[in-house]
Amino acid sequence: MKDFIQYIIRFLLGDEIPGELITAVGYTDDPRLYNKYSIVIYPSGFFDSSIYGKPASIPALPLKEIDKIPLLFGNSEEEMVNDTLVLHADIVASTFFLITRYEEMVKRSVRDEHGRFPGKESLPGRGRFIQRPLVEEYGLYLRNKLRQLGANLPKEKLRFRKIYLTHDVDVPFYCRTWKQVLREVVINKKSLVETVRLKTGNLTDDQYYIFPWIFEENEKIRKRTGKKRCKTICFFKAGGNTKQDKPSFRLTSCDMKSLFSLANTYGVETGLHSSYQAGMTPELIIKEKKHLETATGKKIRLNRHHFLSCREPEHLTFIQKAGIEHDFSLGYADIAGFRLGTCRAVRWINPATRNLTSLVLHPLTIMDCSLSEKKYMNLSYEEALAYCEKLISQTARFRGDLTLLWHNTSLQTGYLKQLYFDLLNRVTLQESSTPSKADE
Repeated sequence: MKDFIQYIIRFLLGDEIPGELITAVGYTDDPRLYNKYSIVIYPSGFFDSSIYGKPASIPALPLKEIDKIPLLFGNSEEEMVNDTLVLHADIVASTFFLITRYEEMVKRSVRDEHGRFPGKESLPGRGRFIQRPLVEEYGLYLRNKLRQLGANLPKEKLRFRKIYLTHDVDVPFYCRTWKQVLREVVINKKSLVETVRLKTGNLTDDQYYIFPWIFEENEKIRKRTGKKRCKTICFFKAGGNTKQDKPSFRLTSCDMKSLFSLANTYGVETGLHSSYQAGMTPELIIKEKKHLETATGKKIRLNRHHFLSCREPEHLTFIQKAGIEHDFSLGYADIAGFRLGTCRAVRWINPATRNLTSLVLHPLTIMDCSLSEKKYMNLSYEEALAYCEKLISQTARFRGDLTLLWHNTSLQTGYLKQLYFDLLNRVTLQESSTPSKADE
């Protein structure tokens, strides 16, 4: 089998599964090879050159199902061929479609005003299963088939594998530069004396500098869940000349040095918030990464695109070339949910070449503004809390990685500060209430 197919089968079964059970699952339509495996997943033809990459390869709604799970390719037929169970549900192709953003490669003309593929136009969005990590459900289905054949699979703790509390620092300060003073005086008609006092006063008096509160609240959760499993990450801009990249700020300013120092005190990891401009011209990522490394004195291994504007699947090659090892951009701006169909970190497979790479993609579970902004989900506090609780519960059920994205500026807006506080408490409750047992 090809490397990416072997990887997908292993990913479906999970890291805890013994190697001999991984090799017991095959992907072939050749009956002569069936006796090599306990289970064979029968290919649906998705990877055939006659259809791959063409519009006809996109599944039509409504989808077929297996065990009440939406199935993108194949059907629910099962048959025993001698001692081998042959499954016609092509969960390999279905998984590939989701984790690679294959749909975005094929449907190039479907983009929003920022060049992003809209979640509401995606197959999970249109099929109303974006709140379900289908890849994990496929894995459970496959493990249960192995159990039916007598495999003694290890018990699993159903809880979060990792928790990432992440913050994109688009606007670190409200009024700490002369440009911001001019804005307040000329546009917002504020007193010059009061505005200058705000600029030159204590940094903690700046309304956007809410990082001490953020880091302290995150630290409480980290202590409860374990600091190795729960991490705080701040993504900093280091370039970009478009209007969406404004305001710009000097990474070497005294205020930024204070923020970097505070982050170091709390053990906060630093990532690159590659610019909106770099989303359009990804070659710029290398330059921006070097700029951030020079300012912080740290090796930068993490990235998230500003505006989540990783526009084309193949653009991830530029992230690799920059030396980035982990990307946290893969969530939809317009709707929260499982953009990659999984709640676990997954290695990137380039859908154009089908090459398995070392770049690790971390699915974004929930972004603050996705919930509250009118142009996106436009949810009330109660609706947002209920929606997030479902995503959190699903992630814990499948031992996934929960990734929250809250901007420091959004903590000044509407219900988002209260919601963040409440979600952190829900994470703690989920950890304490989730039992340890095998898949059911």
